[in-house]
Amino acid sequence: MVKSLWQAEQAAQLQQGVEELAYRSNLIGTDRSVCNWGGGNTSMKTIEKDFRGRDVEVMWVKGSGSDLGTMKVQHFTGLRMEDIRPLIERDEMPDEEMVAYLANCMVDSKHPRASIETLLHAFLPFKHVDHTHPDAIIGLCCADNGRQLAEEIYGNRFVWVPYIRPGFTLSKMIAEGVKNNPNAELVLMEKHGLVTWGETSEEAYAKTIAIINEAEAYINDRIEEEKVFGGQKYEALAAEERRNILAQVMPAIRGAVSDEKKMILSYDDAEDVLQFVNSHNAPELSQVGAACPDHLVHTKRTPLYIDWNPQAEDVNSLIEKVKAGVASFKEEYAAYFERNKHEGDKMFEAAPRVILIPGIGMVNTGKNLAMSHVSGALYHRAIAVMKGSTALGEFVSLNENESYNVEYWPLELYKLTLAPAEAEFSRKIAFITGGAGGIGSATARRLVSEGAHVVLADLNLEGAQKVAAEINEKYGEGRAIGVKMDVTSEEQVQAAFAEAALAYGGVDIIVNNAGLATSSPFDETSLKEWNLNMNVLGTGYFLVAREAFKQMKVQGVGGSMVFVGSKNSVYAGKNAAAYSSVKALETHLARCIAAEGGEYGIRVNSVLPDAVLQGSAIWGSNWRNERAAAYGIEPDQLEEHYRKRTTLLVNIYPADIAESIAFFASSKAEKTTGCMITVDGGVPAAFTR
Repeated sequence: MVKSLWQAEQAAQLQQGVEELAYRSNLIGTDRSVCNWGGGNTSMKTIEKDFRGRDVEVMWVKGSGSDLGTMKVQHFTGLRMEDIRPLIERDEMPDEEMVAYLANCMVDSKHPRASIETLLHAFLPFKHVDHTHPDAIIGLCCADNGRQLAEEIYGNRFVWVPYIRPGFTLSKMIAEGVKNNPNAELVLMEKHGLVTWGETSEEAYAKTIAIINEAEAYINDRIEEEKVFGGQKYEALAAEERRNILAQVMPAIRGAVSDEKKMILSYDDAEDVLQFVNSHNAPELSQVGAACPDHLVHTKRTPLYIDWNPQAEDVNSLIEKVKAGVASFKEEYAAYFERNKHEGDKMFEAAPRVILIPGIGMVNTGKNLAMSHVSGALYHRAIAVMKGSTALGEFVSLNENESYNVEYWPLELYKLTLAPAEAEFSRKIAFITGGAGGIGSATARRLVSEGAHVVLADLNLEGAQKVAAEINEKYGEGRAIGVKMDVTSEEQVQAAFAEAALAYGGVDIIVNNAGLATSSPFDETSLKEWNLNMNVLGTGYFLVAREAFKQMKVQGVGGSMVFVGSKNSVYAGKNAAAYSSVKALETHLARCIAAEGGEYGIRVNSVLPDAVLQGSAIWGSNWRNERAAAYGIEPDQLEEHYRKRTTLLVNIYPADIAESIAFFASSKAEKTTGCMITVDGGVPAAFTR
């Protein structure tokens, strides 16, 4: 049952008006079983002073593109009721005319555009109105016998309106239905949702919760868990086995869905998802249509269901079925678009947003992780709705043309225009070794600032997680993760790339940056010191690049590798034979991979820095003392020594290296591979040409 979240003490501290409305809206949106992400709308009518000091009635309504769970006061729009009320006398009003008219009713032109369903609120004669998408209510409204069952639940207290797309006509139908039923306490919108009201915010909120719980109690009494969705056909695989399979399958899925635009993936194996995907009825039920019109832009009309037997088929079979399924889905989506398109419509990416796999769970796609999660969250709601509808009767949805008209509805698409513009590394996933260090963390911040999602791999897990947390605090949840990885361990490198696949779906950019440095005269260089440099800087770079190469090949959408070499890659450093030799190996390895990677669209380039002392664990070690001794100076004189030996008389910082890495990884260098850039202030002995 839905719980009331109303806190009387907290509500009493709020100013009456929009602040109070924001509080109620947040309570409604916090529980996604009450209202979808981005969906629903709320309003209140108040008396305000206009610019001439006159009392005017103003309706405050949710602004288009906001989410009830997180919106604030500034996300509401105020409109003059004296301008809106006369509209109810009209017989019709096209969407474009309605939007233009409402823009003239705004008390402040700086407010966001009013909700699509503004007139629904305006035409109802109540101070507080809520429109929500509760699972239980939509379950009732999407049952083929929903209207009859509503009479059993609510008697004569409800108004039922047949499905019609939001706008003037629906708003007028609701208002007239309520006017004609003096007992009305709620409106049930077929295949859509619920409208409730009250004279105070608390009363309106309480009514919403009470109405939902009446429907939920009725549905719960009729659910037989062992018979839900026709019962279970398959068994879910063990959690660890699901993860192992997904780590192999996610890059294949990502490649299949990223032929037009790259997608970020997420997966979900919650109990309700597994119950649905493992059921007898899931193949047919999942194809009926969306559970709510608000889902369509984020989930498309139907998900892709993969007909795979987790008890009898292997991973390779799943990968092949996923590839074939995605290709078929895209063909069918293109045909759906052609059958229903209007002049001027431009087709979205045809790839599925929701992929259902028996025994495994659900994989979601989106332009970023947040939108991938939105698709998943909405499909949780769809599963709950279908569970309710099929307990009552048959689940029904919008027909194909109705679905298309919502998915490509200009007023709905307007919300998408409010999202920030995509940047250079949007839809890209970067894997950075040495992610906790100076160059690694600076590179992560640089790439994320232009849209990337990043995996920070480091022996220092705490440090990597700290950097990831700082990035997520600034740029949004899930933009970065930290993983523990020893580059010399094949098992740990493979596990880290599996984590990248599970977190985001794969990898587009790798930055081979993990490092160390030692200094000894050649005749005093021990085999242990030699092997240490070779293992970390040679074998480690090889292992990371090899696993990235494999994953990029599976994805089939290209990729970029950037090796962080050194001035010593081309300069014979004094008392640094082991370090210099393996740094030369790194850059040649990069060229070798570039030669093989070209046919797969995999570019490999190297950045050669020198003396990046800031934020470097290497320079905090004995390397500083060793290099100072090699030059016959004190350790605290080293930074100035390096500055003076450059032709530009500058010091080199992590951000300088990050900038060159970003260049190589970007579209600006899309025709460059096997190349090196020196970022050393100009050390003549290390000039590459």
